Amino acid sequence: MLSYLFVRRLCLSAIGETACRSGSRAITIQCCNLRTSAVNYNNNDDASPDPDSVVSYEKIRSMLSSKDIQLFDVRNPDEFQAGRIPGSINIPLSFPVAVDSLEQSLKLSPQHFELLFEAKAPGKEDDNIVFHCQRGRRSASALEIAKRLGYMRARHYAGGYSEWAKRDK
Repeated sequence: MLSYLFVRRLCLSAIGETACRSGSRAITIQCCNLRTSAVNYNNNDDASPDPDSVVSYEKIRSMLSSKDIQLFDVRNPDEFQAGRIPGSINIPLSFPVAVDSLEQSLKLSPQHFELLFEAKAPGKEDDNIVFHCQRGRRSASALEIAKRLGYMRARHYAGGYSEWAKRDK
């Protein structure tokens, strides 16, 4: 078994660069009478996100002024402390020492969530859940996690804190 894993790793690393440039397709490798496969998913940054899942700066301002928003900042605590959008709650996407990463936090009972974050727990049917980070990448990942957990109406602020800080002067 160990030699199989070694040969598999060797084969995959040998074709690694080719696989990375090949786009989204499956690759099957046969070496020493062993067959293995790898699937490379093309993470194309040019792909446009679902427009219904993205919130603009203007929409964030409107939601904040009407107090109709559950705004979650998925940056690390040090970034959050350095500057934040008023009313946002810091729940790191993932942080090495944080037990309260986003995925774990969204799995908490409403009572436990409210105790931990001193805020109303988001409901799976809520349409005012918005994630944001510095520039939109982590919030897009947070959105994927939330949707996988059943928060299908959640959205993210793609401009992030960078855009907020520039425009909110």
